[in-house]
Amino acid sequence: MLQRLKNSKDVPLEEQVRAVQHGDEDARHHLLSSYQPFIATSVSKVCKRYIDPERDDEFSVGFMAFNEAIDSYSEEKGSSFLTFARLVITRKVIDYIRKESVDVTTVSLDQSDGEEEQTNAADWRLSQVSKDVFEEDQATWYRQMEIEEYNRKLKDYKLSFSELVSVSPKHQDAKESAKEVARFVYENEEFREYVLTKKRLPIKRIEPHVNVSKKTIERNRKYILAVFVLLTEDFTYLKEYVQGVNE
Repeated sequence: MLQRLKNSKDVPLEEQVRAVQHGDEDARHHLLSSYQPFIATSVSKVCKRYIDPERDDEFSVGFMAFNEAIDSYSEEKGSSFLTFARLVITRKVIDYIRKESVDVTTVSLDQSDGEEEQTNAADWRLSQVSKDVFEEDQATWYRQMEIEEYNRKLKDYKLSFSELVSVSPKHQDAKESAKEVARFVYENEEFREYVLTKKRLPIKRIEPHVNVSKKTIERNRKYILAVFVLLTEDFTYLKEYVQGVNE
């Protein structure tokens, strides 16, 4: 299984997690190794600062939380694994910070004010440079991970990320109308469950509820489904890229 995971980007993340839960420790090692940037990013968002995987204890807490998430994740709860893992990491890191704040003293009693000020200034300059590089690298990595995961989800609907440009409505008003339809379907529990199960739009049933003709819905069907998938998943960067999807 490990060799397959290394050589293929087509294996859904949730399938990799299931392999671990069925005893594949090679798959676990692969996930823990591959998703360290995701762990670092998740931890840094909680700590509001750059996290060095080699030096910061918070990263170790996040790493163990990610491992715990692999064991406890269930697709039946409805969220993607990355959404669930980010939640577990956030909770564990917050608990760690709260515990540590009880024992840690803000200023060392053995350090003079001058020494403290000089050290803090140097640390701040170093952290700012490291933070800028880190955030740029992680944003690129995280966006790519989202695209790969989004592409896997789109395949269930016989779509692909590469064809989104061609299926996107050419006029802005048509695009906004299509997004409105997608949001309506997502917010309506009956229609949402239908699409999630059948992987297609119930166009005839949707038409009476929206200000868009059946013909237009059919013409923009692929784009509506693509936006629907975005709404059902926690794709932070992609939702920003496809402007207005949350509006």
